[in-house]
Amino acid sequence: MSSTQKPDLEENINVAQAHERVDRELAAAAREKRVDDQGAEPITLWVMAVCGIVAVIAGGILGAGGKLFAYGETFPENYVRASAPGTKDTGPLPKPAIDALIAKGQKVYSVKCNGCHQGDAKGNNNFPSLVGSEWVVGDSERFAMIILNGLAGPTSTGKSYPGGMPAQLGLSPEDLAGVMTYVRNNFGNSTGDVVSVNMAKQAIEISSNRAMAGKQVTGEELAANHAKNLPGDPMDPTTLVNPITLEPAEAAAP
Repeated sequence: MSSTQKPDLEENINVAQAHERVDRELAAAAREKRVDDQGAEPITLWVMAVCGIVAVIAGGILGAGGKLFAYGETFPENYVRASAPGTKDTGPLPKPAIDALIAKGQKVYSVKCNGCHQGDAKGNNNFPSLVGSEWVVGDSERFAMIILNGLAGPTSTGKSYPGGMPAQLGLSPEDLAGVMTYVRNNFGNSTGDVVSVNMAKQAIEISSNRAMAGKQVTGEELAANHAKNLPGDPMDPTTLVNPITLEPAEAAAP
């Protein structure tokens, strides 16, 4: 054998010891591999069962016998969380009266009026148009009486419709003020004024005191008794009001 074919070993290397060291390192690596594999194994069912039993027992102790989940024990009766420092509940922000009343009236119109007078308020062969109507944009008391009591006989144009108009029952002062303001300032109508909640209250009282209370009004009655505006001081349309109560913001403040 030539010198180039001899193993490149130093004379001071102990081959047997080197083999033993390699065997030990391989065995250690194999053990570590088994540990990694075992650590990645899913939790056995019995471990999960034991944890579940412990959780149920702990929940029973804390929920039934303890106070952790007992709201009445944790918080005193009539407890109300205090406002954060520097804050105050001021309620809804005030809006100009005409905006607040129109928003209210639009909702009332969609429920009470839309089915007959249509979404554009132009009506049809069975129901009159509200667009430009003298009895809509004219005297507010007359318009209120028509809404609250209904109408029998001819309208302002002289045309009669089958059955006339039924009374719109169940309107609150806020509903009446809103829908009157909405119709008088939409669909091409533009009176620029508002019917206040106070004026609507007056309208409801006037309606209940009619000699023919409970029956539809007629053109003759309207001309004789209600061709005028509702009593009460007119409200400036720009007056800030509470959008919920529709009352002036100053009056609604505590």
